[in-house]
Amino acid sequence: MQLTILSTSDTHGFVTPTNYVQRNLDLPFSLSKAKTVIDRLRQAATGPVLTIENGDFVQGSPLAYYAARVAAKPELETAAYNTVGYDLGILGNHEFNYGRDYLSSAVATLDYPVLCANILDHGDPAFGAPYRVFDKAGVKIAVLGLTTDYIPHWEGADNIRDLSFEDVVETAKAWVPRLHALADVVVIAYHGGFERDLETGEPTEPLTGENVGYALTQIPGVDALVTGHQHRELAGVVNGVPTTQPGYRGADVGVITLTLEETATGYRVTDGQAALESTAAAVADPAVLASVAATSAEVEDWLDAPLGQVVGDMRITDPFAARVHEHPYIELINRVQMAATGTDIAGTALFNNEGRGFGAAITMRDVVTNYIYPNTLAVVELSGADLKAALEQDAEYFSLADGTLVVTERFARPKPQHYNYDMYHGIDYTLDISQPVGRRVVRLDYHGQPVRPDQKLEVTVNQYRAAGGGDFAMFDASKVVRENQKDMTELIADYLRANPVIQATTDDNFTVLA
Repeated sequence: MQLTILSTSDTHGFVTPTNYVQRNLDLPFSLSKAKTVIDRLRQAATGPVLTIENGDFVQGSPLAYYAARVAAKPELETAAYNTVGYDLGILGNHEFNYGRDYLSSAVATLDYPVLCANILDHGDPAFGAPYRVFDKAGVKIAVLGLTTDYIPHWEGADNIRDLSFEDVVETAKAWVPRLHALADVVVIAYHGGFERDLETGEPTEPLTGENVGYALTQIPGVDALVTGHQHRELAGVVNGVPTTQPGYRGADVGVITLTLEETATGYRVTDGQAALESTAAAVADPAVLASVAATSAEVEDWLDAPLGQVVGDMRITDPFAARVHEHPYIELINRVQMAATGTDIAGTALFNNEGRGFGAAITMRDVVTNYIYPNTLAVVELSGADLKAALEQDAEYFSLADGTLVVTERFARPKPQHYNYDMYHGIDYTLDISQPVGRRVVRLDYHGQPVRPDQKLEVTVNQYRAAGGGDFAMFDASKVVRENQKDMTELIADYLRANPVIQATTDDNFTVLA
């Protein structure tokens, strides 16, 4: 007998095949296309099928934002997930972005169980059961739900109040033997990725605990591992455990196939394989589209609402160049942050390479497709030494290849981390990438004077960075002196309504030298 385990992960509310840059797109991803592939694979399977939604579904797309922030009705988005026929879901780190109350209400709208063993509220599981045993054609399958325990390093305290995030590996070690006593097959559904090369076992990133997929495959008794979080496209057998990570936005469906042998007491796994099935060529499933049709129409109209005008050129045609030379869009975002918090220093990132900046007329579509995260803002009190250390870490984003400035490999692959390179306004600085790492900040001035190491500065950044997100150790919650709890998307819209004509200018306050 063969057991097939199908999974999606990190769909981020991209229910229909669009990135919302314009209307009526048919792009090679989406939950709707994933369902078409899942249905085909279910029909082709020769044995039982288990289907898993592996987290990060609440946040990411304009539709998800509209459901959370404009309508405050999670069912406008989760209706689509209920059409897929998932057996279970787990939580991702971005599930907490809109707060615990909204997450709880979203989970309550799902027609499949959410499993989470390592997120506790005063010692008890906070969201659903730790595991569930499914009976599929007489095969007992135990699924353990786990979510990266690194969330407190990113998330605002209010969004995770009363919650404790237990160590993923230790939780799995405690549960796996118990589950084998209850079931024939033990599957871990983990919203996290891999910290090591899948073949050599060598670390591929700092071993912070954010990603522990490789360590999970080393736990005796794990028959299959579904992963996510890193947005990677992975499928293979690691330490004897078949594992998948099905990309981002529904671009792939993970497929694990376990061969089972019947025994006197049940079944045992004798072989396992893993693969990915692309959704690019699939036709969007009509049931998924119908479930959000009315909401999608509202979202498209909301996205086209005018907010302001640009005098000059604020379009981004070369994302790399926009990180090397100050861009009018980046300066605007920093000015919005400073105005919202009353500081004269701010830092922000160009989060990915899909943002196109602002054209002559700015709409809400432009805002949400450029500023893609539901960040709030925090003002942190940094020393001059802290600020310089942050800039030194930002400078690691760049490397030289034959004298040419390029993006450092680890920021580009396996998961792009453009969001971990910040550009600041309100200070004047120069990064010289020809210098050794740690000694690349060759100029750092504030109000025309060199910044002193012991100087105290109030700096506005998003809440993710303020809490140390991206492993910026010089930031932490203890340095936050005040916050603006309004979503950054709303702050940008408010700023544009108050300043409906924007000049596309820069003061060229930073320089990156090769």
